[in-house]
Amino acid sequence: MKNLSKPFYPQKPIIVIVGPTASGKSDLAVFLSKKYNGEVISADSRQIYKGMDIGTGKITRKEMAGIPHYLLDVASPSRRFTAAQYKKLAQQAIKNIQRKNKLPIICGGTGFYIRALIDDLQIPKIKPDLKLRAQLEKKTTTELFAQLKKLDPRRAKEIDRHNPRRLVRALEIIYKTGQPVPELKLEPQPNVLFLGIKKSRPELARRIKRRLQKRFKQGMLTEVKKLRKQGLSWQRLDSFGLEYRWLARFLQNKISYTEMVERLQKDIEHFAKRQMAWFGKDSRIHWIKNPAQARKITSDFLTKSLL
Repeated sequence: MKNLSKPFYPQKPIIVIVGPTASGKSDLAVFLSKKYNGEVISADSRQIYKGMDIGTGKITRKEMAGIPHYLLDVASPSRRFTAAQYKKLAQQAIKNIQRKNKLPIICGGTGFYIRALIDDLQIPKIKPDLKLRAQLEKKTTTELFAQLKKLDPRRAKEIDRHNPRRLVRALEIIYKTGQPVPELKLEPQPNVLFLGIKKSRPELARRIKRRLQKRFKQGMLTEVKKLRKQGLSWQRLDSFGLEYRWLARFLQNKISYTEMVERLQKDIEHFAKRQMAWFGKDSRIHWIKNPAQARKITSDFLTKSLL
């Protein structure tokens, strides 16, 4: 599959904010939106689902501070949502924002979504094969990864080996097309600024712990119970990973409350580490430590883009 590797809408600038979970991406996106007349497009593979608010850390109306946000609550959690669907909706959001002469700010931690959009990755439009998926979903993530590594070693090096949804989708594409998953080529994009938030591991662990405590107080368990009552299977909740996986297992009496919290903390920390490994391969990212630094880099970038 061909990757065009060309900038989207090259005549106008775009900002992309990435980083690990709990690093403060949404706060930075709102901050820069206020400074530079921007609007935010979420790039989070779980926040696109309706009713998954607390567990995904979805930004609240208050936190948005009047800044329009796109691609939140656009799909039912009972249905699959693909990177190809994300790309199409995000492209339209960019056009809508640019028509208003505003700055699109893409913000999120789902690297594959971001690269599919910015690098114009040509994703095969493969319809879901429910029979094939049912067969694959019976396997463990270890088995799925081993299968992918055998069929497409290059994709296996890039993928999150702990994410069953990603593994199943990659294998589905391979089986249905008879070809490897399209390659991600990182090309310089002159009118796209990549900003990455960098936190030390101890600081990130503290932020994750504080956020977890806050989410439990906000009613994260109640949210999972509600999703279950709406018809989501335990398997489906487990497939969303992290908060939904461990809370679902606790609600099934498979683990204790203490074990749930401990496993969840460690799992999120490992997830953040995998995110940093993914983004760390992208030399286009300007890593920043505070909003002031981000503002200066953004200001310089926007000034140059107008020349």
